[in-house]
Amino acid sequence: MIEHRSLSSLGGANHGWLDAKHHFSFAEYHDPARLHWGALRVWNDDTIQPGTGFAPHGHADMEIITYVREGAITHQDNLGNKGRTEAGDVQVMSAGSGIRHAEYNYEPGVTRIFQIWIFPDSKGQLPSWGTKPFPKGERSGQFVALASGLDGDDDALPIRTSARVLGATLKAGETAEYRFADKERYGYLVPAKGKIEVNGVALDARDGAAIQGEDTIRVTASEDAELILVDVAA
Repeated sequence: MIEHRSLSSLGGANHGWLDAKHHFSFAEYHDPARLHWGALRVWNDDTIQPGTGFAPHGHADMEIITYVREGAITHQDNLGNKGRTEAGDVQVMSAGSGIRHAEYNYEPGVTRIFQIWIFPDSKGQLPSWGTKPFPKGERSGQFVALASGLDGDDDALPIRTSARVLGATLKAGETAEYRFADKERYGYLVPAKGKIEVNGVALDARDGAAIQGEDTIRVTASEDAELILVDVAA
C-alpha cells in the first residue's frame, strides 16, 4: 500500500520567519488520520528566514533528525554542543532524558530543512547530538543510510531506534530500489526536489508517500530528484 499525500494536503502555518508544512499532526495542526506512521512521529518541511530560528526550547525521549535541503542550520544546546550543518548534510539529536537547544539560520538566504522525529526504542537515556556531511555524489543512483539504529549502517549517524533515514539522488530516467526487511515495516518517502514515481505512484517535489506492506519499492525519477526515505518499525 502506498498512499500519496500531496503537498497541498499537508497541514502547516506561516509565522513570517518560519513557513512550516506538517506531514503529521503538529502544533496547531491536528488530523486524527495523520498522527504518526509507525514509529515516525513528525516530518516537518520548514523554510526559515535569514537571521531567525528556533529559540532555546526543550525535548525529551525523541530522536530528532534534521536534513538540510538548502542553506545551513546552526545548532547550540545546553550540553555545550555547537555546530553548523549545510545543505545535503544531516544532524541528529537524541533528546533522551532531556535537552535544551536552539536552531538558527545565520545564512544570508533562506534555509530549508526536513525535521524528522522518530520514537526511541527506550526512554531516559543520556542526551546527545552529532552532525555529519554526506556528499550527494556518494548516493547517486542508490539509497544510502544517513542516520540509523540498524546493524550494518556503520557510516550513518547513530539513532536509538529501530529505524533508518536514507537519501538518494537520481537523474531523470534513473531508478533506485529499496527492500524492507519485512512487510511489517513502515516507510515514508519525500522527494526534496524533482518528480518521481514510486511503484507507479507519481509524486511531485515535497509530496509524501506513506508506504506499508511492501517488500520493495522501485523509485524512478521523471526529472532530476533528491529523495529522503524513512524506514521504521510499526
